[in-house]
Amino acid sequence: MTKEEKEQKEIELIEQEFQSLLNDYMASNHSKKRDVIIKAFNFAKKAHEGIRRLSGEAYIAHPLAVAKICCTEIGLGSTSICAALLHDVVEDTDYTIDDIRALFGDSIANMVEGITKISGGIFGEKAQEQAENFSKLVISMSEDIRVILLKIADRLHNMRQLDSQPTAKQMKIACETEYIYAPLCHRLGLFAIKTELENLCFKYNFPAEYDYIQRRLDAETNKRIGLYNKFAFPITTKLDELGCKYEMKKRIKSPHSIFKKMQTKHIPFEEVYDILGSRIVFDPEPDADEKLECWKIYNIITSIYKPHPNRTRDWLSNPKATGYEALHVTVMGPEGYWIEVQIRSRRMDDIAEKGLAAHWNYKKDYSSSENKIEEWLNTVNELLKTPDSNAMHLLESFKISQYESEFYVFTPKGDIKSVPAHSTVLDFAFNIHTDIGCHAIGAKVNNKIVPLNHELHSGDQVEILTSEKQTPKAEWLDYVTSAKNKDKLCGILKIGNHNHKALGDEKLREALFAAGYSVKKSYTPDIVSKLLKGYKRKNWDTLLTDIGNGSLSLEDMPAILKKNSGLSAFSKWIPKFIMPNSVPDAIKNISLPDKNIDKDNVKHNKVLTALIEIKGIDRKRMLLDIVTAISDTADANIESVNLTTDGGIFCARLNVYVTDTTNIKSIYSSLSNISGVESVVRIDL
Repeated sequence: MTKEEKEQKEIELIEQEFQSLLNDYMASNHSKKRDVIIKAFNFAKKAHEGIRRLSGEAYIAHPLAVAKICCTEIGLGSTSICAALLHDVVEDTDYTIDDIRALFGDSIANMVEGITKISGGIFGEKAQEQAENFSKLVISMSEDIRVILLKIADRLHNMRQLDSQPTAKQMKIACETEYIYAPLCHRLGLFAIKTELENLCFKYNFPAEYDYIQRRLDAETNKRIGLYNKFAFPITTKLDELGCKYEMKKRIKSPHSIFKKMQTKHIPFEEVYDILGSRIVFDPEPDADEKLECWKIYNIITSIYKPHPNRTRDWLSNPKATGYEALHVTVMGPEGYWIEVQIRSRRMDDIAEKGLAAHWNYKKDYSSSENKIEEWLNTVNELLKTPDSNAMHLLESFKISQYESEFYVFTPKGDIKSVPAHSTVLDFAFNIHTDIGCHAIGAKVNNKIVPLNHELHSGDQVEILTSEKQTPKAEWLDYVTSAKNKDKLCGILKIGNHNHKALGDEKLREALFAAGYSVKKSYTPDIVSKLLKGYKRKNWDTLLTDIGNGSLSLEDMPAILKKNSGLSAFSKWIPKFIMPNSVPDAIKNISLPDKNIDKDNVKHNKVLTALIEIKGIDRKRMLLDIVTAISDTADANIESVNLTTDGGIFCARLNVYVTDTTNIKSIYSSLSNISGVESVVRIDL
């Protein structure tokens, strides 16, 4: 074939591809603006004339392919299709945005300008360059979500042609795609594109592992087809009998998903048992309840096969943040294989495959999904407003926020709230309102008191407990899991830093008094020296600030002071201010009762010990209130105190001397009346 014949053949193929694009667009639900698409194609073809890509093909083939992805795989309309056809014109030719605006109007020109700003990659040579590129990406998403959808289409086609790139560039593009664009597709609900991008990244980043898994899948294709046909036959027979309009198809786990499971579960390929799955997509009757239809099909399947007791997923009652709706059930199929079946209506399937863009075909549902995407975009934008955040922190936070799965918890009034997986009590408090988060001291989860770092689970009923005296602490950064809340806390702690020194001074004086040390106007040089040495702080201001912001605990302060003074450090210390000047004779000459004798029935003239455990919300002066309540109880003395705190919840264990059981009941009553105490129990010795 001559050079001229090859060029003519290429022109014919490009025209065929463009006609295919037009046919797909005219078959869609979008308004029919055929002429402007033809105009954009002809303009782009002339602008890129004579230019070729590294793959050797005419350059116009790339924007044409991107436009087709936008139309058929994402479901965008004429404005996006035109912008896709024109997206490289400004960057690669002499035409300007003003030229595009004059010929095609503001909407198309603005999209082309948006995609031009984020051309190239996110990963630059320097951190600052990465931050700037990432900022452009987020700003583009905020201004017009279609710009990032167009960028995803552009990246997908480039990944499909990555073979033509040098090895070093292959790895750079694949890593960036895996780090930014695949999780972005996940968050926008573009699951089909997400899966393809992940597989392509896997192919170029781990070629040997990819080839191994793909070969294994290919070798067992016939076996899986036979197993699927055997599994599907009784289901399709029943659905046909009932006159359902549906399609049922098999699903094969992607190589990337198989590899990920092998890695996380530490298992070989042979032990990945959920490679085969199925999906049923049905067309409901007009005005039919889609959710009810899903449950009817569920009942048909589970009447044939036994369902897994813990593997039903109801995304109908509470759709995912991406708008995803479906009913998943895993059943025991032929030959002892667990097989998951996804049940969706045609509308649900479109949204699952095309994400946010599909909502534009179902106007009644668009607003709810749009609000969720807007909320997420606002969260990402907040990351950019933190002046101290570096580029890699922003990128990592962004990636984490994409893959956050979600579950649902309930308020005390029964309202349902969606929260990201692994959310803590403190995350939930800040999600409700910043002020609630700042004053949170703990929570009641399913009527049980828990600390701020307690991880929530689906179905929990959560009541946040607050106190006006509570202030955010540096240690809280370890309690929150979302990037948004971490950055919010960083800002709050920085704003409140000037108050931390004064608060630290107050806390330290109180702790020293409780430990039996007399502190007047100034700290003694001896105390300053010992605490700086024990806590490994360079100066006194830093020590007080760290105490005030909560990053330094005073729990071991008595031991530090004793250790540095050459005295022995006791594992259980006795607060001096609650101990008598001299030990009573009754305690000096104590004779503990025989273990076989009921301690509560010891004669009145005998002294007995009781180990009492107290739990509740930690606060200032809590220990002081506890020991005061016990000391004020008749005939009761404290032998030792052991106090621990975790996430704002304290647990105190006290050995007390009492003369009869009446004293113990009085102690219980006094302790239970202390503000913040949730439980008082006696532990058998």
